[in-house]
Amino acid sequence: MYSNRLIFKTSLDDEVFYLKDTIFVKFNVNRNGISTSKLNGGFSKNLKSVFNHHLSQENIDYLTNHDVCEYLIGHCNSLGFDSKYSTGLITLAYMHNVGIVTKSYKNLEVTALTTAGVRTNASKAGDPASYHEENGKFGTINTIILINAHLCEETLLDAVMTATEAKTVALNDLKIPSQYSNGFATGTGTDGIAIFSSSDSNYKLTNAGKHSKLGELIGNCVIESVKQAIKKQVWIYPKSQSNVLIRLNRYGLDINEFYEELDCDKDRFIRILQKDMTNQENVAITTSVLNLIDETDLGLIDKKSAFSLANKIVNENCDSFPVKKLLEYWIVHFLAV
Repeated sequence: MYSNRLIFKTSLDDEVFYLKDTIFVKFNVNRNGISTSKLNGGFSKNLKSVFNHHLSQENIDYLTNHDVCEYLIGHCNSLGFDSKYSTGLITLAYMHNVGIVTKSYKNLEVTALTTAGVRTNASKAGDPASYHEENGKFGTINTIILINAHLCEETLLDAVMTATEAKTVALNDLKIPSQYSNGFATGTGTDGIAIFSSSDSNYKLTNAGKHSKLGELIGNCVIESVKQAIKKQVWIYPKSQSNVLIRLNRYGLDINEFYEELDCDKDRFIRILQKDMTNQENVAITTSVLNLIDETDLGLIDKKSAFSLANKIVNENCDSFPVKKLLEYWIVHFLAV
């Protein structure tokens, strides 16, 4: 049945298969869990598998006029496993870009399998609603978590909270911007999660929060697997984010208007900027100015003080002409009283 590649096994012998457009996990112990899927979502006690499935454009077009649960049932049938005993997540991310991380402490083990796309759908909780999927152009962070201990329903919910916070930590560490505001993303608009524990285990845990060892393992597994998946899928990682233009891009200013107002040789300006935009001092100065803009936006610092300090930081520390001009443009736009 599972003729494609076996890519991972847990300590409980759960088998993870790469089936071209699907990551399929076959349980080899009895598991209880919770899933956000349209197929057998919510709490479950009798599922035998969980999967994460890449949607092609053809699939996206099909789902425009069809039910998601119906589609997932059909997908299960096409792969030869019983949809009554499976749950699955869907995404545009490619399955070969999965991040798999396992953490253990004594006899406790946690595994996270994550796929992630954050280019077009990353958002911050509380951003203006935008439930519009056009031509499939949306990103999704899907995570499957397998735990070798036994968790009751309320502890599974606790684990969901911890895993969700950990996903946000990973995005914040990478400074992923929201596509719908000037803030940093806390996820995407279509994220999914499935967490399963071993109902066969005599090792019963009652706390998956951040103070517990289980919570620590869940948090670190999710943070690392999300970062792995993002790097594989969209090539975003710490070094790629250390760039003046990428930091400034979080704010919705039209860079073309800025260039139109330049009273210097634009070609030379861009050539120098390309050289200076990854300079670490320039990135640090940019970050300092943007932090003042953020603090002002949150009402933590008044505009007058932020405007004065931002200009002082740039004038006294920035030796790059193009970076200085860009920052001055941002400061006037966001901080001028």
